[in-house]
Amino acid sequence: MSGSYWLDADPAPSFPSRGSAGRVDVAIVGAGVTGCAAALRLAEAGLRVRVHEARRVAGGASGRNGGFALRGGAMRYDLARESYGVDAARELWRWTERGLDRFAELGGDTVRRVGSLRLAADDAEGEGIRLEYDALREDGFAAEWIERPLDPFRGAILHPDDAAFEPARFTRRLAVAAAEAGAEIVEGSRVDYLAELEAERVLVATDGLGGGLLSELDAAVRSMRNQVLVTEPFAEKRFPRPHYARHGHAYWQQLPNGRVVLGGFRDADPETEATADEAGNPVVEAALEQFLRETLGVDAPVAQRWRGVFGSTVDMLPLVGELRPGVWVSAGYSGHGNVMGVACGEAVANALLDRDVPDVLQLFDPRRLR
Repeated sequence: MSGSYWLDADPAPSFPSRGSAGRVDVAIVGAGVTGCAAALRLAEAGLRVRVHEARRVAGGASGRNGGFALRGGAMRYDLARESYGVDAARELWRWTERGLDRFAELGGDTVRRVGSLRLAADDAEGEGIRLEYDALREDGFAAEWIERPLDPFRGAILHPDDAAFEPARFTRRLAVAAAEAGAEIVEGSRVDYLAELEAERVLVATDGLGGGLLSELDAAVRSMRNQVLVTEPFAEKRFPRPHYARHGHAYWQQLPNGRVVLGGFRDADPETEATADEAGNPVVEAALEQFLRETLGVDAPVAQRWRGVFGSTVDMLPLVGELRPGVWVSAGYSGHGNVMGVACGEAVANALLDRDVPDVLQLFDPRRLR
């Protein structure tokens, strides 16, 4: 019953040992989507890269999430315009759309461009996402309003170009590509102190994990536990694309094999869920199963449950850039670390290579939250 369905679905690749000795140009801590995307870009440019992963590739949140690949940030678009400014929010969303195209290019058959539905669980949430829809349309983004998406929800936004994907297989695919380009992937290599790394520069790509490596990250990024379950195959095909509601506290999809993946409900026990501990929480597990049975009407048995940890920031934007001389970070995605994780990984790699970087990285400056 425990363990990520995504990690168990396919055999994990093995990576050739190069001895893990000798100084490299860049050492990366974390072999999730960010670390692997950055490693691929850096290795393709001819740099010597070593990726350290305490577990195995995709062993953290990158192999333990709900399998959503969405444009945008963690904040509702209309609120992002108010918080970051209209021009900055618009460019951020456009950048993530380009990032989603790149994500699909890298993922191949692990990615399905089926769109996503953001649903309203009550009238108040309906008013909020209607404001988001109006703002998206005003700024020229593709979106469709659906008045009656499915019972008992009160309206929804269809984001037509979003995607579902297989998280662990996607991340492993990135890691294999990075290794083939010359990066060294070292699994089972826990880093406790950055000073122990033999590298000219370091990239910390741990999102909500990696506590203790950098005091600035510890202060700015809050670890959040995310709980997910998957059912046995459900005969009725009802959720062919990613669905999310309750301000992101409930999200689900149905896989091509009929299984339903459901996650969220941190708000059932919010203080306890602000943790890097991956143990199960019976309160949240009960809330998930109640929603599965009573709201979604799914009676298929639960096959597996698992947890992952992501990092959250107060302004719901990641921290991406040089934090200390020679020490770079890309973390704190606030639950939107799939598409944005890949895009940020490539962007920070470009910065390390002294290539052009997108203007939106000014929003992500890691020094802003000191």
